[in-house]
Amino acid sequence: MTTPVVTLREITGETVRTICELEPHEAQSGFVAPNAVSIAQAHFNPDAVFWAIYAGDEPVGFIMWRPEDDGASCFLWRFMIDGRHQGKGYGREAIALWLEGLPAQGYTLARLSYVPGAAGPHGFYLARGFQDTGETRANGERLMELAL
Repeated sequence: MTTPVVTLREITGETVRTICELEPHEAQSGFVAPNAVSIAQAHFNPDAVFWAIYAGDEPVGFIMWRPEDDGASCFLWRFMIDGRHQGKGYGREAIALWLEGLPAQGYTLARLSYVPGAAGPHGFYLARGFQDTGETRANGERLMELAL
């Protein structure tokens, strides 16, 4: 059995409901906003870029990012893989695809924040090469970055 190819695709009127129904494991629900909220926020932020994550022809997740004011860094705003599709490598592939495309757009630094906790994404991001900055936002989220 071959592993499905992971791609990042535009969310359309035909696919938005399916993407909004994707959700992480219940224990992870406090670590990322629902996709419907993220898509709504993206429509009010002209700099937001968002895609559905597909494995083959099946939607498995969501990714959203935005450029930062310095023009050289970007911020991973949201990232989630549906609970039914975790542990299959789709998250690793999706982050790799996102990161691969950034240098061609002039970015030299990728940043993100995460909610600390036992079921949180900290270890996942460390394994992708992100490093803790030591900064904590007012809302308690901790910052990480990766030089591209």
